[in-house]
Amino acid sequence: MDYIRIIPCLDIKDGRVVKGIHFVNLRDAGDPVENARLYEQEGADELAFLDITATVEGRQTTVELVKKVVEAITLPLTVGGGIHSVADMERLLAAGVAKVSINTAAVQRPALVEEAAKAVGSSHLVVAIDARTNPSMPSGYELVTHGGRTPTGQDAAAWAKTCRDLGAGELLPTSMDADGTKNGYDLELTRKIKEASGLPVTASGGAGALEHLYEAVVKGKADAVLAASIFHFREISIRAAKEYLREKGIAVRL
Repeated sequence: MDYIRIIPCLDIKDGRVVKGIHFVNLRDAGDPVENARLYEQEGADELAFLDITATVEGRQTTVELVKKVVEAITLPLTVGGGIHSVADMERLLAAGVAKVSINTAAVQRPALVEEAAKAVGSSHLVVAIDARTNPSMPSGYELVTHGGRTPTGQDAAAWAKTCRDLGAGELLPTSMDADGTKNGYDLELTRKIKEASGLPVTASGGAGALEHLYEAVVKGKADAVLAASIFHFREISIRAAKEYLREKGIAVRL
C-alpha cells in the first residue's frame, strides 16, 4: 500500500539547522547530525537537507556535512542547494544521498533536468519549485529562484509540467508566502502543481498544526508532507503526526 511520507526538513546555514519566516529572520535549531538521528528514532520516512544559502553565495553544498548526516542515519536523504551540474549530483549520490533536489539551476537551464534524469535516473531527481502568489500568472503563481528572492516571469504550474516532461521524478513546491508562517500549506499551489505534473508532490512551506498535514494530503493532493519548525522546536512529534493522520484515515508507515 502507498503511504503518505513525513519528511522533516533540515535547512542548513553555516553548518547549523536554522528556521525563519519567508527564508529570513533565521533561528538556530540545532546540530544537523543530532536532529537527523532524532528524526530517525521518531519514525520519519525520509529527511531533506537543504543548504539554503549555497546558491545565493555561489557555492556548492557542503558535502562533508552531508556525509556526516548520511553516516548517522539509515533513512533516505534528499539534498538540495548549490547543485548546478550532473557532476555535483553524482558527488552527492556517491556520498550516500538517496535523491538530489535542484531548483534555481534547473530554471536557469532546463536542459539540466533532462541531463540529470538520463545520468542519475528520475527516481533520484527532485525539482524544487519555489513560488509566490501572482494573479497575472495563468495558475495564479509565479516561479521564483535564489531562495525566493528573484521573480522569473514564469508560471509555476507550467514549469511543473515542463519538469515532468524533462524527466523529473518528484516535485517539491514551496510557497514563499506561507513559508515559516505556520498558518498552513498553500493548498491551492500544491494541488495545481500535482494536477499539472501528475508526479509525486511533497507539500512544503507553512505547516503549523496537525490539521495542516491532513489538509495537504486531502485538499492539496500531496504524496508527502515536509515540515521544519513544528519538528525542530518539538511542537509536534513525528509519532504524533503519524498517529493523527492514521486516525483520520490516511495511510502512514508506523
